[in-house]
Amino acid sequence: MTDYLADVLKYDSGADEAVVNKIVRHLGIALRNKDSSLVSATDPKELERVREKWCEKKLGISGAEADAAISATTKAMSADRSKSRVTFYYLVAKNLGKLQTL
Repeated sequence: MTDYLADVLKYDSGADEAVVNKIVRHLGIALRNKDSSLVSATDPKELERVREKWCEKKLGISGAEADAAISATTKAMSADRSKSRVTFYYLVAKNLGKLQTL
């Protein structure tokens, strides 16, 4: 858990450990596989999956608002070649103002 929190803290110094833990629990088995634990921000199918499964299904946000949050997160993490799925999802939720609803 600490590794996930440390990665999130690189982007949000005030990150809430409880929220990070909720995202880790939500992702569950996907985090066991190296490939599925990362987000490929250059793959349109991957970003569509984030939009559908995370933004729409979990956070209840769709359309341009979801796309804008994903785009902002991709930009914020652009220097990081290996984008942790936990961090990516955290930042998308933060951009949408949905951290407290997790």
